Amino acid sequence: MSITVINEDFASKLDAEDPLKAFKSEFLITDPSVCYLDGNSLGRLPKKTIDEVQSFMLNEWGPELVDGWSHWIDQAQPAGDLLARAALGASAGQTLVCDTTSVNFYQLCVAAINARPGRKTVIIDSSNFPTDRYVIAGIAEAMGLKLVTLDTDGSGGPGAVAIDSEFEEVTALELAKHLNDDVALVTLQAVNYRSGVRQDLKAITDRVRSHGGLVVWDCSHATGSIKLDLDDNGVDLAVGCTYKYGNSGPGSPAWLYVSKRIQTELRVPIQGWFAQDKQFEMGPDFEPADTIRRFQIASPSIIGIRGVEVAFEMIERAGIDRIEAKAAIGTDLMIKLHRQWLQPLGFELATPSEAAKRGGHIILTHPEAKQIAYAMRKISKVVPDYREPDAIRLAISPLATSYGEVYEGFDRLRDLVASSDYLTVSQDGNRVT
Repeated sequence: MSITVINEDFASKLDAEDPLKAFKSEFLITDPSVCYLDGNSLGRLPKKTIDEVQSFMLNEWGPELVDGWSHWIDQAQPAGDLLARAALGASAGQTLVCDTTSVNFYQLCVAAINARPGRKTVIIDSSNFPTDRYVIAGIAEAMGLKLVTLDTDGSGGPGAVAIDSEFEEVTALELAKHLNDDVALVTLQAVNYRSGVRQDLKAITDRVRSHGGLVVWDCSHATGSIKLDLDDNGVDLAVGCTYKYGNSGPGSPAWLYVSKRIQTELRVPIQGWFAQDKQFEMGPDFEPADTIRRFQIASPSIIGIRGVEVAFEMIERAGIDRIEAKAAIGTDLMIKLHRQWLQPLGFELATPSEAAKRGGHIILTHPEAKQIAYAMRKISKVVPDYREPDAIRLAISPLATSYGEVYEGFDRLRDLVASSDYLTVSQDGNRVT
């Protein structure tokens, strides 16, 4: 069997045939020589966001002052509908753009647990994002619950139990061994933040539901890179951020999704005045709205929402089907270049090779990964990120990244390691990796 050699012409052909190639011109790129392969940590800045935010300040906030709230007040809801339509596969009235992922995660987890009174077990996995693990541990301690951590990566954690897992995946079959009528909540990532493995939303949600429990999905590393189809997959609860593949800006508002099936069943622990049914009566008792607004705490970040609206309008124009297809082709290109150039240099792939099993990023491990990742930025002008203990994470953000950029980035990485030039720079102590 012949093996295709990946060269610059191969990447150029992919770019020429890319139906999304025009979108890169809609982003601000101040240094075209940088290969930005870290779009799963922070997406590039859309040019239109600059105009929209400036227009908001000059034409709304400036002249309207407090009167602007007459049309700003419910902006979390139409922004949520746009995001849901563009990226989540969810119908209107189930999504809000508000607060942070961590706050939304806490809100929905506690609400789900309280909706299953008498149940005392919650389940998470050891390779879940740290905030989610820490928040769940705090909830379990405060509420006197039994926390089970499915040990998918060998790191353990509170109540750790061993399971069979490849690439940090939790299969419905393995999860079923730990489900019973005492489980109130299971929470997992739609795409794992390190390995990039994609979990089976429908199979897991259905399995947990068969035992009467609820699942909260963290979709932060999936939103804007793959199809989630929350409605069709029967998802009840989900949260995610907007600043990664969503390209909405650092610290941009997060989102939460609550299926209409269970909205009135849940009551969140932080009972903010925006959730109050008759909000401006400011009455003595909390009486939540019977719509998605019952999950909103307080005033939305209007400036932040404008960035979300720009970015997800772009995603809607592009089409999440085409975005997912480009993410698959781009990560496949990375895997092929790894085999061709990097595997002989000691790199190992820690992400599934099957496109349907991964999101928009891959992980390459190497004993000197931290030093290499640092040198990539300082010497090669390639921006990855590093994840403990030995992983370099590389992403294609389908709207902002070309295949040629991926090819050039891997070419520079190969040269950096083959020459041992990565050993010539010293770490500057920056704790952001």
